[in-house]
Amino acid sequence: SSHSASLLLQFQAVPKSCWVCFATDEDDRTAEWVRPCRCRGSTKWVHQACLQRWVDEKQRGNSTARVACPQCNAEYLIVFPKLGPVVYVLDLADRLISKAGPFAAAGIMVGSIYWTAVTYGAVTVMQVVGHKEGLDVMERADPLFLLIGLPTIPVMLILGKMIRWEDYVLRLWRKYSNKLQILNSIFPRIGCPVPRIPAEASPLADHVSATRILCGALVFPTIATIVGKLMFSSVNSNLQRTILGGIAFVAIKGAFKVYFKQQQYLRQAHRKILDFPEQEEA
Repeated sequence: SSHSASLLLQFQAVPKSCWVCFATDEDDRTAEWVRPCRCRGSTKWVHQACLQRWVDEKQRGNSTARVACPQCNAEYLIVFPKLGPVVYVLDLADRLISKAGPFAAAGIMVGSIYWTAVTYGAVTVMQVVGHKEGLDVMERADPLFLLIGLPTIPVMLILGKMIRWEDYVLRLWRKYSNKLQILNSIFPRIGCPVPRIPAEASPLADHVSATRILCGALVFPTIATIVGKLMFSSVNSNLQRTILGGIAFVAIKGAFKVYFKQQQYLRQAHRKILDFPEQEEA
C-alpha cells in the first residue's frame, strides 16, 4: 500500500504540459487548464486559451462548426454563455436569414428569368405581327394567358432550335444516296461511297454549342422578320411575311448546313496518315 501511495504521489507530481504551446504549469501558475478529450499521458492537458485559438483556426469563423481532437477524434464539448432575450431574438433572426438566404436568391433569380422571358415574348409578338397590332392583341388578351403564354415563346424557340433535323436529312441522304442521282449532280461527291465511317462530334459536346443554340433561338424572330421583308415584301400581313421569312431562312440555312457537314464528313472519311519521315544519315 505504501508503494502504491508513492507511485500516486510521483504521478501527481508530474507537471502538466500543454500540447499546443508545450508550456508546463510551472511556467504559468495562473493559466487555466482543460482536459477536453479521451487522451491520456502528455497530450491530456491543454491551456484553455491555447485550445480556444486552435478551435478558432479549425472553425474558420463558423462558431457552430464541430471540432474534434486530432488524436482520439473525440468531439470537444463547447458551451456558450446564456443569451439575453434581445440577443437571443437577434441571433435567431440571423440564423433564419442565413438559412433563407439561398432560397431567396434562387427565387429572385428564377423571377428575373421569368420576367425577362415575359418581356422577350412581348417584344417578339410586336416584332412579328407589328408594333401597333401586337399592342392591340396583348391589350385584348387575358392577363393570365399573357403571363403564361409570353414566357413560353423563348422556351419554344430554344426547344425548336435543339431539333437537329439536318442530321436526319443527312442520314437519309447517305442511306439512299445511290437513288438520288439528281441531287448528286447538283452537289458532286456528296453521296459517293466512303472508305470508312468517321466519328462525328456529339451535338451538345461543349458549352459553345449550348450558347450557339441559345443565341440562335433568341435571334431567330429578328432574322425571320428581316428575311420576310427582303424576300416577301409583296405580302401585306406582317405575321404571314415573318412566317414565310422564317421558313425560308430555316430551309436555306439547313441546306447549307447539310452540305457543309457532309463535306466535313467526307473530308474526315478520306483522310490518310502518312509514314514517318526517316532521317537521312549524315
